[in-house]
Amino acid sequence: MRYSINVPNFGDFADARALASLAATAEQAGWDALFVWDHVVHVKSRRQTFADPWLLLTAAALATSRIRLGTLVTPVGRRRPHQLARQVSTLDQISAGRTIFGAGLGAPVEDEYGSFGEPTDPVVIAELLDEGLELLDRYWAGEVVTHQGRHHQVHEVSLLPTPVQRPRVPVWIAGYWPNRRPMRRAARWDGVVPLFTSARHGWTPPAEEVRELVGYVREHRAERADRPFDVVVGGISPTDPAQARDLIGPLAEAGATWWDERRPIDEHIGALAPVLRRVEQGPPRL
Repeated sequence: MRYSINVPNFGDFADARALASLAATAEQAGWDALFVWDHVVHVKSRRQTFADPWLLLTAAALATSRIRLGTLVTPVGRRRPHQLARQVSTLDQISAGRTIFGAGLGAPVEDEYGSFGEPTDPVVIAELLDEGLELLDRYWAGEVVTHQGRHHQVHEVSLLPTPVQRPRVPVWIAGYWPNRRPMRRAARWDGVVPLFTSARHGWTPPAEEVRELVGYVREHRAERADRPFDVVVGGISPTDPAQARDLIGPLAEAGATWWDERRPIDEHIGALAPVLRRVEQGPPRL
């Protein structure tokens, strides 16, 4: 089991210096990764202060040398794949191969998409996600890309340099369980970051549901069974080792490979102080 910290890209965490300091503290305390959200406005009526996640992660990369860094998650459907490919490749170069790319549909759709005149139909957003992921994979391979798709056209373009990691930066796919379609999508890539209808962000899912999800994904990875695949679940962990074992142990037995320390989404989600206190205490001890 590996251990990560999950924070939004707004509120206190929109300060790149604060985010870089948090990353350095997490590395020193023994955490394995730091992930940030990728929102433009989130819930726009709250009028929060945001920062670009890739600039935040660049600051974190320059302040650290070991921990993995990435987004959980980037809504590929509202980004241009060639620009996104360049951003991820640049971060992987700066961090010497420490980037993980989390991708999904994104939410809330009306605020994050509709506010800017972008599609809000979930079917179209899913098409944009799948087509965008295909293009990212080809760009990161370093090939000359020509593509005539439903939503994107590319004419004989290669984007160099490629990421340090080969064959590509690990791609983790988000989605809600028990919805099957995002889990089948995740099975084609390198990991899954599920939320659960029974346990939203910041709440720990039941181990039995994690076991069912892992079994379903494995069924759809029969041709890729020899390749590494991560299952990322999370919540708020206790610092007491016995309590941590009781909480996280069954999840690991069910097939989870990462514990993602994350707080429930409430009015305090953008506050640095409680996250920093938990980071300084170090990851759960099993």
